[in-house]
Amino acid sequence: MNRAPIGFPFLGLPDEHGRLAWPALETSVRDGIRIVLSTRPGEQLMRPDFGGGLDRLLHEPNTLATRRRIRDLVQESLKRWERRILVDTVEVWEVPEAPSQLRVEIQYRLARTGAPGRMNVNVQLEA
Repeated sequence: MNRAPIGFPFLGLPDEHGRLAWPALETSVRDGIRIVLSTRPGEQLMRPDFGGGLDRLLHEPNTLATRRRIRDLVQESLKRWERRILVDTVEVWEVPEAPSQLRVEIQYRLARTGAPGRMNVNVQLEA
């Protein structure tokens, strides 16, 4: 899988002219949310507790209990590891045309500016 590199606030990425381009706060926060949710605890060196561990629920059945566990895990992980945001709501929805898939909707505000943000993440459960 070929992914675009993630630029953190302290790591500029070169543009087509070789100049360092610093990511906007909104972009950096979205990347941070993605990193928190996709990292397994124990995966990152020197920070064994870091990450949401969302993959622990990937082989669970698509039930109300699983959706609540995912919601709670996302809320707790973002509150602990992404302090640049204030999480307003996390909702987990079934995808009607794909019963083994869930859509996680995260609504948040940037802590520094209060600007609203929204992000969706798809989670694949048991096949």
